[in-house]
Amino acid sequence: MKSNQSKSIWQKNRGKISTNKGGWRIGEAIYNCGFSMMDDLVGKKSFFQTLVLNVTGKLPSEKMAHWFEASFICLSWPDSRIWCNQNGALLGTSQGSPVAGVAAGILSADSRMYGPGSISGGAEFIIRALAWSKQGLTPLDIIQKELASKYTKPGNKPVIVGYARPIATGDERVEAMEKVSKSLGFIEKEHLTLAFEIHKTLAEHYQENMNYVGYVTAFLVDEGFSVNEIHRIYSTWVHSGVHACFAEANDNIAGTFLPLACDDIEYVGKAPRKFPKNAQ
Repeated sequence: MKSNQSKSIWQKNRGKISTNKGGWRIGEAIYNCGFSMMDDLVGKKSFFQTLVLNVTGKLPSEKMAHWFEASFICLSWPDSRIWCNQNGALLGTSQGSPVAGVAAGILSADSRMYGPGSISGGAEFIIRALAWSKQGLTPLDIIQKELASKYTKPGNKPVIVGYARPIATGDERVEAMEKVSKSLGFIEKEHLTLAFEIHKTLAEHYQENMNYVGYVTAFLVDEGFSVNEIHRIYSTWVHSGVHACFAEANDNIAGTFLPLACDDIEYVGKAPRKFPKNAQ
């Protein structure tokens, strides 16, 4: 039955593109989720309002768009030591195109362990955690229950998406975004309140803290965004920092970003051999 239904859907969509998002009606307007882009959006709504509209189909408030813009600034650092920025810089120093450089940086950040991919895990955890909290579990119970469902080596620090940082302790971006949230008039709601309680408990028992993903996902779930919507909105979050590192490397002399000499490479193959005199 399912097979027949699938075939029916394929046949229905064969040879044509259907969309509820919008499109260009020549001589009339370019529509986007019910809005005329030239009449309703251009010059009247911000880039981030339009971005969120494209992802969710709903036009966010101006203050929500300001919040998103601030959050993106937190996520793109012009530091070529960061892996995704380094890829952009390597494309820049090799005189590649900015599109290739920035795309390479974005793709290298696509992982569930770090970068935009970690957004899904962070949002899924805090949603799960609030459900457990409403069943009567304490923040410590929630942490232990989550750790019991994950692979964590004995004696190691807990690994919970949104509540760890590999290099530094704490996350200065959380404090910065808290200031933004308060200045824009946002009120702390249940997911974020629980996130801070988990943060305090982790710090006390495991010396770990809430990181940026933990804060952003809890805040946005409270504001009504789904896991998929949050992931999609932040899918290119590193691009501004990649732009910076690509541009600097591209403006410098070609090949001068992290150049390698032969002596930098450890060769472990066969030792040099004489070429046979009778070789053809």
